[in-house]
Order: sequence, then structure tokens, then C-alpha cells
Amino acid sequence: MSGKISGFLTELKLSLSIVLTIIGFLLFLIGMNYISDVFDIFGLPKEILEWSIFLLIVGFIILVTGIYYLYTYLKDRKFILEELETNKRSEIIKKHSELQKAVKHMPSKYKKMLEDKEEECKIK
Repeated sequence: MSGKISGFLTELKLSLSIVLTIIGFLLFLIGMNYISDVFDIFGLPKEILEWSIFLLIVGFIILVTGIYYLYTYLKDRKFILEELETNKRSEIIKKHSELQKAVKHMPSKYKKMLEDKEEECKIK
């Protein structure tokens, strides 16, 4: 069961990290009402504003998590695409273990791209 869930989350890593970043940013903005009423751009009722410090902390944590996952996804994607672009078998063999680690946490299309490149270069 957990394999299915983690596989599902891996396939949607980019979109989920963007959604997390947006939600974290909005919660962080709402939490900023704790610091100053200048940020009361949403016109929220006072019951919600009493939770401002909690929303500020939770929003910051979610924002940092979303940015981290977005950064790691884009960094791994760039690394994989740059390394698979080469036609030199020796370079691919040098970076093969790093490529496998990076592809492990990426959607299945990148795994397929690596498998195709391994077949092309005749790497086991």
C-alpha cells in the first residue's frame, strides 16, 4: 500500500511541490497579521486572526518544504537531462550510480529515459 502511495506522490512531485509552496505562502501571509494589521489584505474575521502566530509558523514550514521539494526536483531533472544528452559511453558509466540515485526519486518517464540510454550504450 505504501509503495502505491509513494509511487503516486513521486509521479506528481512537481505539481505537489508547487501547490505546497502556494499554500505555504498564503498561510504565511495570513499569519503576518500577527505582526501588523497592515497585512490584513484578506479582510478575515477576528476569530481567524487569533490563530495568526500558528498560521505564521505552519505557513513558513509548509513554504520551506514546498520550496525544498521544488528545488530538488528541478536540480535532479536538470542533472538527468544533461547527463543523458551525451553520447559518450564512458561519461555515462562514470555518472551511472549518481543517475540511478537521481532517477529513483523522479517520475517514471525519467526512469524510462535512463533505461533507453542504458540500452543504447549497452550498459548492464
